[in-house]
Amino acid sequence: MDLGIADHVTLIVGGTGLIGSAVAATARAEGAIVITAARGEGADVQLDAGDDRSVQQAIERVIERHGRIDALVVAAAPAAQTLDPARANDPAQVAQAIDDKAMTFLRLANAVIPAMRRAGSGRIVGVSGQNALLTGNITGAVRNAALIIAAESLADDLAGTGVAVNVVNPGPVTAAASAEVAPGKPGDSTPQQVADLVVMLLSPRLAVSSESIASGHRVRGAVIL
Repeated sequence: MDLGIADHVTLIVGGTGLIGSAVAATARAEGAIVITAARGEGADVQLDAGDDRSVQQAIERVIERHGRIDALVVAAAPAAQTLDPARANDPAQVAQAIDDKAMTFLRLANAVIPAMRRAGSGRIVGVSGQNALLTGNITGAVRNAALIIAAESLADDLAGTGVAVNVVNPGPVTAAASAEVAPGKPGDSTPQQVADLVVMLLSPRLAVSSESIASGHRVRGAVIL
């Protein structure tokens, strides 16, 4: 199926990371004009997603060069493995994790929404995680849940504007995803499987918004109403 994103200007923040680079390659294969953004080297645009001015300047540069931003993907956050499990309940670590993930998403989404509103179209996808559904690690759960809540709130604010906001929630992301799903655990995904789902949600052919979609089997044994 042609997703209809050929020549769509697609900004991928965290575009040099494991998931972001897979999203970038997949979107390019669909014909999108892909701009990667990250704090470090190797990205098309240097962007510190924790700094309002850096975000605004980067967005302005992309719009100045390309005239618009059709889609935003936010896959920028410290990996779960970098969070200190001994400090899972530490308010300082929880607050920092929320800023690094959920507030990064919100900061970036707010920066592109005005132009998307004017255009009457746009797609925003955040990458969260199924830790949002699990107790046992307050840091991991709250940073992901906060992103989901922010995205769904933005989606409601944007209802009827042509701008859709969704979230993809991977379980563990591994190069060789296992088909096994243990009780009480989410299923694995490869980076490419996550990327395929994200890029599908960038399609203007889909009338999907305010959704939080699992990649890999959703936590086995949990009923989400």
